[in-house]
Amino acid sequence: LAVIQYIDETRPGPRLLPVDPKARAQVRMISDLVASGIQPLQNVYVLQKIGAEKLPWAKHFINRGFQALETILKQTSGKYCVGDEISMADICLVPQVYNAQRCVFQHFTSHFELLYIFYFDKTPALQAKVPCRNIYSP
Repeated sequence: LAVIQYIDETRPGPRLLPVDPKARAQVRMISDLVASGIQPLQNVYVLQKIGAEKLPWAKHFINRGFQALETILKQTSGKYCVGDEISMADICLVPQVYNAQRCVFQHFTSHFELLYIFYFDKTPALQAKVPCRNIYSP
């Protein structure tokens, strides 16, 4: 998150953190939930330490985090996670949804309707950046 905030503070262009203090706090809340509450539990090293139970374990924590995100997005979303502009929250959310959909949830729509809408319908600019669509990805 520090790198995203640095880019936001030092580069011209669309802001990744809203000017409005309440919206900025909402963006940080969503970003922190993804970066601290869901993503670390997806690290290969952590999953290797879990062993044979890694997929049920990962699914449990992704599910728990995504349920919290669904609740938050019902209150904060517009066109994107917070309001109508892409923010740091969207940048954090897209790779996490990609990973969960790829590794854990084959029928994503039946689990998390709002996250599905954001990932597949509302973020075409970010969709081009997911690993399976990136020409530089191995």
